[in-house]
Amino acid sequence: MSAIFSTWGALAGLVLAIVLIVKKVTPAYALVLGALVGGILGGGGLVDTVAAMVSGTQGMMPSVLRILASGVLVGALVKTGSAAKMADAIIASLGARFALAAIAIATLVVTAVGVFVDIAVITVAPVALAVGRRVGVPVPALLLAMVGGGKAGNVISPNPNTIAVAEAFKLDLTSVMMANILPAVAALCVTVLLSTWVAKWWRNCETTVDVVAEADSRTGGPTALQAAAGPLAVVALLSMRPVFGIVVDPLVALPAGGIVSILVCGRWRETVSYAEFGLSKVVGVSILLIGTGTVAGIVKGSSLNGDMIALLGACHLPAWAVAPFSSVLLSGATASTTAGVTIAAQTFSGVLSEAGVPALSAAAMMHAGGTIFDALPHGSFFHATAGAVGMSVKDRLRLFPFGTLVGATSTITSVIVGMFR
Repeated sequence: MSAIFSTWGALAGLVLAIVLIVKKVTPAYALVLGALVGGILGGGGLVDTVAAMVSGTQGMMPSVLRILASGVLVGALVKTGSAAKMADAIIASLGARFALAAIAIATLVVTAVGVFVDIAVITVAPVALAVGRRVGVPVPALLLAMVGGGKAGNVISPNPNTIAVAEAFKLDLTSVMMANILPAVAALCVTVLLSTWVAKWWRNCETTVDVVAEADSRTGGPTALQAAAGPLAVVALLSMRPVFGIVVDPLVALPAGGIVSILVCGRWRETVSYAEFGLSKVVGVSILLIGTGTVAGIVKGSSLNGDMIALLGACHLPAWAVAPFSSVLLSGATASTTAGVTIAAQTFSGVLSEAGVPALSAAAMMHAGGTIFDALPHGSFFHATAGAVGMSVKDRLRLFPFGTLVGATSTITSVIVGMFR
């Protein structure tokens, strides 16, 4: 399908939306207005602009549904006291000093078994917030630990982007996953260092979530095993795809984990009220994602992707450099690791092979490159992770460069490893 909107129009709309959000305009409305202005400035006309906005919103519906479904798990973990109990267990076993490292590792593990990064953050967030409350760690540091851990786990995970790059280069999926083990470790180490640094200087943050204060005050809280039952059930269900080839969508796995948590804690009579509480915590980000979809529709309908590909061709980069740079640019254009890596792999795999770049090295570099700019505001990951901890869009924008550094670490490490492979 030919582009309807110009690249500059789409970018102007995105910039306008970000400026309005920073100026404290309601984010959902700011995104809708930015999409409308971007489409019209991009030369699409009012009819085509509205049609693209609606189409983009439709494409965002799977993410919205999964976020809404996650409310059951969020409500269960918070109201049963499971999040607080797991936080106590983490602090008792590792100490407050290593709390951020534990959160980052937990998110890495959940992502590495095949869970989408945004879902991994949503799963770990209630526990992370409880840990932060116990030891006085600010929310931005907690979110950075989760985002960075998720990015580290993403490059060694059997997720759709790994599958796409493996198929494009005709490689075994496991080999692509194993090729980025060192980059994942490097990204994890940088995540811990950056989140520790952020915890020291970033003390003021707008947030609306306090999982400790919102837990039921009744006596007889859950044991550590009961508290962990819900998240373990989610991970087990989502792990069935890479282990047994049985696909259990997060739309099913997340609420199922919430029900497990409620049942093992003996709170089945409170199922409805807990689910309603959880829904109240995720409905805001769900609405925000709908607004995000309007901008995504304009970007998708623009010539941005084509211009990015043309830019790469005009830069006359060394053959090997095309692998990371292509996914860096295209993941930024789409605000999605999966979309960016898939487009880059389908477009440049043949070129890289013909140039003599080893397929495994090219695939690993391309996969890692997709984690640098994947959290831009016109994608779901940005808003889903902010909503998981109740962080304002403005503060999430301030945290964005740190996540970019984590992605850059895994990419640079992957390039270095690839050059010696």
